[in-house]
Amino acid sequence: MSGKTVVRVAGGQGFWGDWLEAPRRQVEGGQVDYLMLDYLAEVTMSILQKQKERDPNMGYARDFVGAMESVLDAVVNKGVKVIANAGGVNPEACAAAVQAMAAKHGAAGKLKIGVITGDNLLPRIDELLANGHELRNMDTGEPLSLVRDRVIAANAYIGSEPIVEALNRGANVVIIGRSTDTALTMAPLRYEFGWAANDWDKLAAGIIAGHIIECGAQCSGGNCLHDWRNIPNLADIGYPIVECSPDGTFVVTKHDNTGGRVSVPTVTEQLVYEMGDPHSYITPDVVADFTSIQLADGGTDRVKVHGIKGSAATDKLKVSIAYRSGYKAVGSLVYSWPDALEKAQMADRILRERLDRLGLTFEQVLSEFVGASATHGPLAGVGAGKDAPEIQYRIGVRDADKAKVERFTREIVPLVLNGPPSVTGFAAGRPKTEEIVAYWPALVDKTVVTTHVEVLS
Repeated sequence: MSGKTVVRVAGGQGFWGDWLEAPRRQVEGGQVDYLMLDYLAEVTMSILQKQKERDPNMGYARDFVGAMESVLDAVVNKGVKVIANAGGVNPEACAAAVQAMAAKHGAAGKLKIGVITGDNLLPRIDELLANGHELRNMDTGEPLSLVRDRVIAANAYIGSEPIVEALNRGANVVIIGRSTDTALTMAPLRYEFGWAANDWDKLAAGIIAGHIIECGAQCSGGNCLHDWRNIPNLADIGYPIVECSPDGTFVVTKHDNTGGRVSVPTVTEQLVYEMGDPHSYITPDVVADFTSIQLADGGTDRVKVHGIKGSAATDKLKVSIAYRSGYKAVGSLVYSWPDALEKAQMADRILRERLDRLGLTFEQVLSEFVGASATHGPLAGVGAGKDAPEIQYRIGVRDADKAKVERFTREIVPLVLNGPPSVTGFAAGRPKTEEIVAYWPALVDKTVVTTHVEVLS
């Protein structure tokens, strides 16, 4: 317990691919104690696992090394600590890459890197199944054994405890794999304020703080529906910061003289993102009650958050499993006015007829007419785009037979010369055949997941 009355945690990445400038801007724009970088989504884990299959030194979010390079001075000389789930499926390799970067800049030995492992269950799948852990799909109830031979990634969502342990052992950089997004923010608060493992309301407050800033600038004006035309200077948008107090209350803000906006509406929009049951937002550490959250305007770009209630965590951890599920290809052509929609619909009829003539049937074929019905489907009505200046005709197929999908990719481009007129958008040529990676959410007993913390210097 540090005795601090305020701890400032800055969010600097909302996904792998977010603004590269954000981490540096967060540590240079004003005082922060921690920089939280969130890189992982469900699909990201499968991408990283496939990268590791090709190269055992890969499997982590490589952007993180550049992010650490941009904030190295703040970590070494200003005491800012970094917590990131950039480790993906290979936290050790990620840590080695950061160490090499630090050494190149004369900072060898100045980083104490906490490396957290144990979330990767892929090597233990058969053991778990043999011991009665069926890892049933949370949506369908089916046992994982149905797709076991196609599983390529399996990671348990772990909570804040191992991050707190790493901080207690002196780490100023913590690299973890598939933690919950919210744990990246909650852990430093738990560490600094000494919150007990059963202090449910305060832990829930830490989770809510993490949820608000886990998507980067989405809570400070980015991707915001409310008054979006008048959000100032999005080109220079400020990423969010939570200023947290020991009693669990906190303020959401951003650095002065940055673009965007932090307001009750922008924070509210982020709160309802991926919320599920508002009474029971389940994490490994605590169950947070979103209906208890109180928001108040705290001044320009400041929102006060208080009143949060929490309850005991469950005895399960969620497991994100990815498995191979066949192949797909998606192609598109653009038809221009006049009668753009009619031309695109004719192209669809022609292509489907040719596929039928070739005897090509697929598990799924989906046609969309972007500009008329792709976003809202039947709700828009196919007549909505009759007078549109242009329509993008997009068609995709999926099937277990890769050869069939590849044959499809040769059929759409010929429509440029042997189909309806006024076509463009074909410069990329034939669409590519891609492997489909499907998502299998499951639960597992907490008792079978053991994390390991190593601190490197």
